[in-house]
Amino acid sequence: MARPGSGLLVPVNGLGYPPQNLARVVVWEWLNEHGRWRPYSAAVCHHIENVLKGDARGTVVLGQVDAQLSPYIIDLQSMHQFRQDTGTMRPVQRNFYEPSSAPGKGVVWEWENDNGSWTPYDMEICVTIQNAYEKQHPWLDLTSLGFCYLIDFNSMSQTNRQSQRKRRLRRRMDLAYPLIMGSIPKSQSWPVGASSGQPCSCQQCILVNSTRAASNAILASQRRKLYGGTAGNPGAVGTLTVVRQSNTFAGTSLWSPTSTSSGGQAKAEQVQLPLSTANFSCSPVMPSLSSAHAHHALTINGQNNLNRPGTQRISMGAARGAIPPGVPALPVKNLTGSGPVHPALAGMTGILMCAAGLPVCLTRAPKPILHPPPINKSDMKPVPGINGMRRKTKKKHLRRGKNPEDVVRRYTEKIKVVPDEDCTICMERLVMSSGYEGVLQHKGIKPELVGKLGKCGHMYHLLCLVAMYNNGNKDGSLQCPTCKTIYGEKTGTQPPGKMEYHVIPHCLPGYQDCKSIRIVYDIPAGIQTNEHPNPGKKFSARGFPRHCYLPDNEKGRKVLKLLIMAWDRRLIFTIGTSSTTGESDTVVWNEIHHKTEFGSNLTGHGYPDPNYLDNVLRELSAQGVGEDNLKD
Repeated sequence: MARPGSGLLVPVNGLGYPPQNLARVVVWEWLNEHGRWRPYSAAVCHHIENVLKGDARGTVVLGQVDAQLSPYIIDLQSMHQFRQDTGTMRPVQRNFYEPSSAPGKGVVWEWENDNGSWTPYDMEICVTIQNAYEKQHPWLDLTSLGFCYLIDFNSMSQTNRQSQRKRRLRRRMDLAYPLIMGSIPKSQSWPVGASSGQPCSCQQCILVNSTRAASNAILASQRRKLYGGTAGNPGAVGTLTVVRQSNTFAGTSLWSPTSTSSGGQAKAEQVQLPLSTANFSCSPVMPSLSSAHAHHALTINGQNNLNRPGTQRISMGAARGAIPPGVPALPVKNLTGSGPVHPALAGMTGILMCAAGLPVCLTRAPKPILHPPPINKSDMKPVPGINGMRRKTKKKHLRRGKNPEDVVRRYTEKIKVVPDEDCTICMERLVMSSGYEGVLQHKGIKPELVGKLGKCGHMYHLLCLVAMYNNGNKDGSLQCPTCKTIYGEKTGTQPPGKMEYHVIPHCLPGYQDCKSIRIVYDIPAGIQTNEHPNPGKKFSARGFPRHCYLPDNEKGRKVLKLLIMAWDRRLIFTIGTSSTTGESDTVVWNEIHHKTEFGSNLTGHGYPDPNYLDNVLRELSAQGVGEDNLKD
């Protein structure tokens, strides 16, 4: 039965399907390593639903709507999320809520974690909290939902009943989740593995199709064990085993037993899991299997549910057959990308071997190496060619510009013959008056005057350029809104802090022939000034001090010199909204990418990356900090 007030519609057959011809909100969720269903954002759910309408058997590329999810794709036929760089697979589900619930209104409830960032609650908990909030309850006890937390709406806090630890919580508005009408099929109506036309032979499609085939085989094997028991395998040991999702399976997420029939404990680091009853007869890497397995070939009947219920743990009869003599346990490790085999390909190999009934060793996925080994202070040396090892910024470190009219006149020249084209600032014709006429009044600049910028030659109303300057940092510089050419010295709004840099006696991947430069940024929390989005309001500074790395070679030292210049101009950081946590009024990076992962590149913010130094030089140049600024 659905929980009263949870926002879930009345279930049918216990699967949570809504009645037909009734509006409901759709929320897509993925299963994490703790067995919790975590919701995708509303924007991602809209994207998934749009793809689903066009091709219900297709693949959803999440990076098309959220850059943070660029490694992930969803296979709608097998209902699994697949991470392309590591091969990790996780189940996904499609859940439904009332239009008047939190996801229908775009309400998100979040709690503050140990890192100071905000984490959204599971959707069912979010719905429950919102219901209590709308009914003006002073508090809410989550014990009935399996959590020993007490929500206090007056103080907007969450208290752990056991440890008495308090955490802040907040309620924010976001995009509403997609709303749909009409009946929804309980299962897919097409045969699993069916295809039309010639399949694409690109590397990504091969991985996607392998994921689809392997995950279908595994799911079919699970259903067979659940509903068929051990009738087809007299040699199997029919024990009831609680099944959980394994953290890693050669870089992929699979189901592995938490206990064995022999009473032994499964190791956390390495578990041998033979699935001899799950023969994958279509696997190209396993052309032949023993005759004893022939009668266990899978018959896939297309019953993968598109609307899979949100069960977190299932119990099934585990039919474990004997391993044929002479068949070795083949370890399939999650590679970090430095070896000859792609991590995702290694993961797919493990899936296919497991589905074919061969014993495979499970290995824990590697963690990113964020920091070098401990370093003595005496081992930190100055960077050759750069004086000092520390820089500081103050609130008014850089001089302010003169009045806006003088700045605009400094970089433009008046045009006597005005061309018949648009001013891209106010979108009025240049032959007409500026769109800011009546909004800005300047004695020296008439609304019909037009100027041409000196370097790039683009033309605008002078009054429009004054309005653009007044809306910026007012630092005496001007940037062409069309081609981004910078006139003068551009500065930013970075809060005060310090920057340290030194050489450490360790090498970065891909730069084994030189040592490394470590940069340490440290900015404390404080109060926003007039140049920031909310003057007088506090701003947070999460994750400081932040450690970044460059190779100690000629190009790395050149990048460091430019980064120091960008730091002096307060361009490295700014105050805004975090793209990863959604927290506002916090210190964030400002369009100049840094490498924060030292000994690996699992997050994409590390080495090896042969194009990084060239890319960051282009980013610095776009901020007005180019190589021409360096003194010989």
